[in-house]
Amino acid sequence: MWILLYFTILGTYTAFGAVQTGSAVPGNSVSDAATTRGPHFDTAASKNVTALLGKTAYLNCRVKNLANRTVSWVRHRDVHLLTVGHYTYTSDQRFRAIHQPHSEDWTLQIKYPQHRDSGIYECQVSSTPHLSHFIHLTVIEPDTEIIGGPELFIDRGSTINLTCVVRHSPEPPAYIFWNHNEAIISYSSSRGGVSVATERGETSRSVLLIQKATASDSGNYQCNPSNARPANVSVHVLNGEHPEAMQHGGNQRMGSSVNIFALLTIVLYTYC
Repeated sequence: MWILLYFTILGTYTAFGAVQTGSAVPGNSVSDAATTRGPHFDTAASKNVTALLGKTAYLNCRVKNLANRTVSWVRHRDVHLLTVGHYTYTSDQRFRAIHQPHSEDWTLQIKYPQHRDSGIYECQVSSTPHLSHFIHLTVIEPDTEIIGGPELFIDRGSTINLTCVVRHSPEPPAYIFWNHNEAIISYSSSRGGVSVATERGETSRSVLLIQKATASDSGNYQCNPSNARPANVSVHVLNGEHPEAMQHGGNQRMGSSVNIFALLTIVLYTYC
């Protein structure tokens, strides 16, 4: 009888323990579901940003299931609190929090960004523990170059071919203007023979062609992209003469020939 009572109690205890252990699994499932229902970041809509120098930058942070929690922006360079909810907590008026009602997007606006604004910005949710998503801002300045500059020498009657290249731009320029001596070049002028071809992309190019160059085509040419600093080149249309640089090159070649002749003379004198 005692033996039967012992196994009865043991079986009841074991069964109770099994139920408790098994109940931990639903408990974890509930915890996972709570995590899923809790606030979390949509990283696909909260990406790193590359901004143009001086052009307004927008850092977006999309938070799902935020409920009554608050979103803040912190700059990591100096651990400076920039915004909390709709409010701005910095004296730098270039920074502003943007949020539309019923939207999941909390955006940090930075007007006139400078190179020093580049770095990591933290989007923070006031949960326990708090949640953070980091966005890296890179402020760049596009580079403009006219290939072959800063001076070009063209024979009269030939074609002036100027190629302007715009690099390191997060978006192609909306337009690229060409100026000649500070006046915008007209491609439909009575002169004729003037054309331009522009290719926009990660690296944008604009090619200016001026056929049958004359002395009046000499001067300063400027390439003006909409989103970058201009580049300049000085064009000289020659009337058959050669530029001083070419004359220097000829003198250098002549000097080399004289040196070789002198060396041959010494060798012949030594062995003859």
